[in-house]
Amino acid sequence: MYYKIISVITFLICLSIIHPKPQALLAQQGEQLLPDPGVVSYTFRNQFQEDFTGTLDMIKEMGIMNIEFSNLFGHTAVEIRQMLDQRGMFCTSYGVGYDALVNHTELAAEDALTLGASFVRVAWIPHDGEFSIEHTRRAIRDFTEAGKILRDYGLRFAYHNHGYEFRPYEGGTLFDYMVQNSDPEYVNFQMDTFWVAQPGHDPVKLLKKYPDRFLLVHLKDLANDAESNFSGSAPSEYDVPLGTGQIDFEAFLRAAQNSAIEHFYIEDETEDVVTRVPQSREFLLGITR
Repeated sequence: MYYKIISVITFLICLSIIHPKPQALLAQQGEQLLPDPGVVSYTFRNQFQEDFTGTLDMIKEMGIMNIEFSNLFGHTAVEIRQMLDQRGMFCTSYGVGYDALVNHTELAAEDALTLGASFVRVAWIPHDGEFSIEHTRRAIRDFTEAGKILRDYGLRFAYHNHGYEFRPYEGGTLFDYMVQNSDPEYVNFQMDTFWVAQPGHDPVKLLKKYPDRFLLVHLKDLANDAESNFSGSAPSEYDVPLGTGQIDFEAFLRAAQNSAIEHFYIEDETEDVVTRVPQSREFLLGITR
């Protein structure tokens, strides 16, 4: 009798493994593609200027713990790190200007490490007139030299696209040239989905084209009626809550599963970020496998 009971139990266990309960299937299928999106400090630039600690508390209440800082807002990196630690929050990327990267690389690296970041990124390449191949080649040289120094600090460098790099060049774009002529040991990229779509390109296709070169991403949607250009600037009404514009974020997040992207940040450049960021975060969390 004992052996019969054991056999029945074994059979039932095997049956449950082969034919899992519907709830288990739903849980597996309903897993969020992006469970923990972060945010860019630039999104809350006005709030940080007015009340830094209060803004940290507000972001945490939104359920966001990961912040990419691109401004210290009058504080030192040590002070910000202490405030983050007190709240169980963290910084994974530190954005600096082109001059700071090229001429003060060590200071940028030290501040990044103090903040707890693993990446240093730049979001604008200075240029007069149209962005050109000469600007691109200069940036590659500067990024490579800075990237080597950052690697010595245990950091990685990422360049954030801004639209003007997608001017056509030799059957591709200047951005293609930048990717294909830079060393991934020292130079990689942070995709801004808005600034891929605004000059007329598809963020999903670009990610699939260079899945190993994008390490970070700014998630930002583009209005359906937006006009394309290569200026690197756009009216604020082009920036719409995630899921309400022309970018297919479900397809993007699925493609990201097979990419090198480590951190995803919500970015919103409008004045209504306190309302819109939770809306965009809810949209992202609703995208499941």
